[in-house]
Amino acid sequence: MRKANIGVVGLGVMGHNLALNFERHGYWVAVYNRTAEKTRNMIASAGPERRLIGTFSLEELCANLERPRRILLMVQAGQAVDEMITSLRPFLQSGDILIDGGNSYFQDTERRHETLKGAGILYVGMGISGGEEGALWGPSLMPGGPLQAWESLAPMLRDIAAKAEDGEPCVDYIGPRGAGHYVKMVHNGIEYADMQLIAETYDLLKRALGLSAPQLAEIFAEWNQGELQSYLIQITAEVLRKIDEETGQPLVDLIMDEAQQKGTGKWTSQNALDIGAAVPTISAAVDMRILSALKQERVQASQVLRGPTQTFRGDPEHLLHLTRKALYASKIIAYAQGMGLLRQASQEYGYNLKLDRLAAIWRAGCIIRARLLSDITLAYQREPGLVNLLLAPVFREALASHHNALREVLKIGLDLGIPMMGMSTALAYYDAYRSARLPANLIQAQRDYFGAHTYRRLDREGIFHTQWT
Repeated sequence: MRKANIGVVGLGVMGHNLALNFERHGYWVAVYNRTAEKTRNMIASAGPERRLIGTFSLEELCANLERPRRILLMVQAGQAVDEMITSLRPFLQSGDILIDGGNSYFQDTERRHETLKGAGILYVGMGISGGEEGALWGPSLMPGGPLQAWESLAPMLRDIAAKAEDGEPCVDYIGPRGAGHYVKMVHNGIEYADMQLIAETYDLLKRALGLSAPQLAEIFAEWNQGELQSYLIQITAEVLRKIDEETGQPLVDLIMDEAQQKGTGKWTSQNALDIGAAVPTISAAVDMRILSALKQERVQASQVLRGPTQTFRGDPEHLLHLTRKALYASKIIAYAQGMGLLRQASQEYGYNLKLDRLAAIWRAGCIIRARLLSDITLAYQREPGLVNLLLAPVFREALASHHNALREVLKIGLDLGIPMMGMSTALAYYDAYRSARLPANLIQAQRDYFGAHTYRRLDREGIFHTQWT
């Protein structure tokens, strides 16, 4: 009987499309879903000529796989992954490879890796970005775990991954243990920040200039032809252009202003605090999603809390020019925060992350793919030890010519009472990082006053404490 090259467990949209992606590239794929009907439907719809093997138990799935077995788990992150590993364990042997393709928390991946290592089972935590379309036609893939597993999987993953403009597959070995899921977590944190910055730009232009969704769609479509070119800018234009068939109104205007989240942005902020990395724009994006969920409270507050009553009286074209530059500047700063977190985490967890390679595999397939990433890749290639992306000449020069536009846009937003937490934190991060002296000296003096926490001095070596009263 023909043996499959890889098995896929979980035939939701992502698992289904990844299975078809492997099959389209010439691999035999054994598929399994807890609900047998999904398996039957997939096999029936694919047709008899497809290289798919439907299986209806985990034992049957494992029996239909060549050794070493390669099994991609596409089940809900959390307890479901642990339960699936437990169920598969009796049918696995030393050298077999389990790949978790969900958005699992990286510490869970670390734990599962350690649990399975003793039995010789190779556990891979693989971040996957690109949504359902990317899963089918080419995602960005971030596999971490044993190097031996990567060597076995590499040809297959390179085949199904997205290809950048230079033809390079958007996949590479990320690092040991939970490195792949850690990088995917930070990728999602950057995604949160990017989406928040775009949303603030949309809000400012809508409220300051009174622009309609179709008008804003044309602006974002034009911006997507230049330095802001990215998947998120592209889909923003498409979203703003969509008309609701029932009402004839722009669909975006009918959508409730409550942004949901699955936790990866929150994990990014929490972990940044744990290891002492500053990611204020990512955290602001998480905070704004939390605030957006307080819809009823916000409606009530809008009736009693007062703010500015001004209207924008400036030149609309000039504001558009400023806002475009402000968005680009704040995006650079948000990416710098994410890459800085990755650099610090690499040292903290021993992941040995190659930041140029991470930027390179995000150039296509993933949600944060953008023209900006080519410059980020080159910056780290030219200076592998770069401590902060803001110091790279290309971005240093871009911010030198763009930061004043960000300041002007924020002033306008403040005057109009428009919340711009993402852009505000981006500028504050930039100004803090470029400050040779911050007011932390006062904070340290306060700490020493009430808690005898001591301090260091600028003019001499040593640790000091003062009796302040």
